[in-house]
Amino acid sequence: MKILVTGGAGFIGSNFIKYILSHYPHYKIVNLDKLTYAGNLDNLSDIEDNPNYQFIKGDICDQKLVERIVEDKIDVIVNFAAETHVDRSIYDPKIFVETNVLGTQVLLESALKFKTDRFIQISTDEVYGSLAKTGSFTESSPLLPNSPYSASKASADLLVRSYFKTFGLSAIITRCTNNYGPYQFPEKLIPLFITNALLSQKLPIYGDGLYIRDWLYVEDHCKALDSVLHKGKIGEIYNISGSYEKTNLEITELILKKLNQPKSLIKHVKDRPAHDRRYALDSSKIRNELGWKPDASFEEGIAKTVDWYIANQEWWQKIKTGEYLEYYQKHYVLREKM
Repeated sequence: MKILVTGGAGFIGSNFIKYILSHYPHYKIVNLDKLTYAGNLDNLSDIEDNPNYQFIKGDICDQKLVERIVEDKIDVIVNFAAETHVDRSIYDPKIFVETNVLGTQVLLESALKFKTDRFIQISTDEVYGSLAKTGSFTESSPLLPNSPYSASKASADLLVRSYFKTFGLSAIITRCTNNYGPYQFPEKLIPLFITNALLSQKLPIYGDGLYIRDWLYVEDHCKALDSVLHKGKIGEIYNISGSYEKTNLEITELILKKLNQPKSLIKHVKDRPAHDRRYALDSSKIRNELGWKPDASFEEGIAKTVDWYIANQEWWQKIKTGEYLEYYQKHYVLREKM
């Protein structure tokens, strides 16, 4: 099997590539990544010489490039490529529409033109919007996105569905809860707070910190995508969740405790616009139909994640001294003045 992984230099994409090559060493992987700020080839340095792995720097919006790649006997497209940070989408929505919507459409056209066996769209629980204190979203829940990021992902999902319904494209959509684990870019909550705590820097937490997310260790997400790749039903949507709901404040305090840092490092900052209060997914469909379930408890996963960031400080130090740090310094100064 020859798989095109888009956005494979990012957090989940790079973990997925390494998972597939370790479990299916005869598979071939082509990694197409634009290498924007969150794309990092250091994530894949241990497999860069694997004869079944090929990296191509490029944009999924580049139709000619995408067609040249897909034409070369690609069996499956797994689309991770996306702008994903909600805060950035509030300040610059245009790039989210370009990459997440138009880029997905280019991939769909190529998959249709060259008759790929399967197109897997990696989406997010955020397309469903916000939940009250109880209940979970199912695959049939309406799409009610509240940020430019989630709106762009919902739009991409609808495009994928339309290509299945209208053109018969062999497509599947997956929607996952918040991931965490090795190689996550330190703008997201868990790696940001781990790395800040290791540097004895402030941990900026939005509002009261009681926003609830359902968390999944990234390797368990890769295992779920393995099940979808090999056993998923064409035209279906699969929710993927760990069923480990935690408030941002709970996670923050847990990280500080594991790193023996004081709670005084917590800094409450002004909330962002349209901040969804709670996400939760019902993942019984993939569990019952495909036999998947997460292996790592949240406690196990967060312990492994903290240990990884302690052991790999060179990886994230290079990131935090560059564009990322400049962005966050500017971002939080601006927000406090709002």
